[in-house]
Amino acid sequence: MPSNPNRAARKRAPSPQRIEQGRRVNQALARAYPDAHCWLTHASPLQLLVATILSAQCTDARVNMVTPALFAKYPDAAALAQASLRELEKMIQSTGFYRNKALSIQSACRDIVAKHGGQVPDNLEALTALRGVGRKTANVVLGNAFGIPGMVVDTHVGRLSVRLGLTRHKDPVKVEHDLMPLIPQEDWVAFGHRMIAHGRAYCKAPKPRCTGCPLASVCPFEKKVLETG
Repeated sequence: MPSNPNRAARKRAPSPQRIEQGRRVNQALARAYPDAHCWLTHASPLQLLVATILSAQCTDARVNMVTPALFAKYPDAAALAQASLRELEKMIQSTGFYRNKALSIQSACRDIVAKHGGQVPDNLEALTALRGVGRKTANVVLGNAFGIPGMVVDTHVGRLSVRLGLTRHKDPVKVEHDLMPLIPQEDWVAFGHRMIAHGRAYCKAPKPRCTGCPLASVCPFEKKVLETG
């Protein structure tokens, strides 16, 4: 008997237990990190897009050290599209993987100029069509530059989502889709910032710092690391 073609397409709704866990985690994060925000310094959607590309495998602090000079020299998408690739590489070298990042920035900016009139597009499909822009980067830009809710899943959010019992998946897209029905849409952007803040402060990889963790009461993680003595 042929399988039902609609069955695979249907997404299973989260269980009541997981919905409740999402509510508890979201509230605990809001209490613990009420002021969490995007740490990448930016003054425009383009600056945030470029900074987010640079932030891959790099700290926000390092990116923030690089971008002022970069944006002063190349103030818009057209300037970045026409930049010397060698000079661009030199300016971003300290962020790591600078050759790929330079290619991504220049290619994305060329498309922004050619296809979007020099303005960063404000929708997921157009953003992810740009080189070097995945769903995470696109959601960062949508949420923080345009005020459009997006669920950001970086390494911190992915790791914490499993430990906190919000998903069983490790694939970022699957994690994103697991989180979306658990967290109110108006909280998506803040939720991402708070998860990242918590991942940096306590729930680190590979070894979490569970003693004093503000989410201890809602965390089901079985491999807690507690200080003794």
